[in-house]
Amino acid sequence: MDVAITPGEFVCVVGPSGCGKSTLLRIAAGLLRPSAGELELRTSGDRPAAMIFQDYGIYDWKTVLANVRFGLDIQRVPRKEADRRARSWLARMGLADFAAAYPAALSGGMRQRVAIARALAVEPGILLMDEPFAALDAQLRTILQDELLALTQTTRTTTLFITHSLEEALVLGDRVLVMSARPGRIIAERRPPFARPRTGEVRAAPEFAALKAELWELLRGEVAGRTTTDPEGAAPA
Repeated sequence: MDVAITPGEFVCVVGPSGCGKSTLLRIAAGLLRPSAGELELRTSGDRPAAMIFQDYGIYDWKTVLANVRFGLDIQRVPRKEADRRARSWLARMGLADFAAAYPAALSGGMRQRVAIARALAVEPGILLMDEPFAALDAQLRTILQDELLALTQTTRTTTLFITHSLEEALVLGDRVLVMSARPGRIIAERRPPFARPRTGEVRAAPEFAALKAELWELLRGEVAGRTTTDPEGAAPA
């Protein structure tokens, strides 16, 4: 199946472990070459792609401000402007009081907020997110999902988001792509029927539960061992 992502679209990819979701993201980031097929990335001007990892990917030896400013420094943005943009994003992420702190002093959720602020500060042409909330507890994960939802609806940043969580995909995505077991391929796509701007309240909608169950049925036969685990359980999540 050929897939095209339109500017400003938030696309989530779900699939069994080991099917190639993260590989797809790394190809999009230019970190890997595809063994077959083509991936063409078009962004306006010289806007870069920015990637956010599950393990945060921030630098322990840099302050929070320096971490958020890092991509701007690479772009040779003048220091005064880079500091202004970095502090603006720290304020938006609720981290203004931690600019001088080091990552060791932050919680996991705060570290991921730093990673998101660093990625968005460079005004990326596309945001690539590889299971960024997978290591967080359920409550914090829900909070960060809702924060990311609000942010990306404001910035209209084109986003490719890898997740094992069907709930996460349905809350965040304009479109959900379903991958088969290895060797991975796109076997289906669904568009959550929730208008933008949306909030996390869609989790309580009957359509949400129905589409989550439908996606699980698509994935059930692809999951190793054909487990009957709940969609948010260990096997597919």
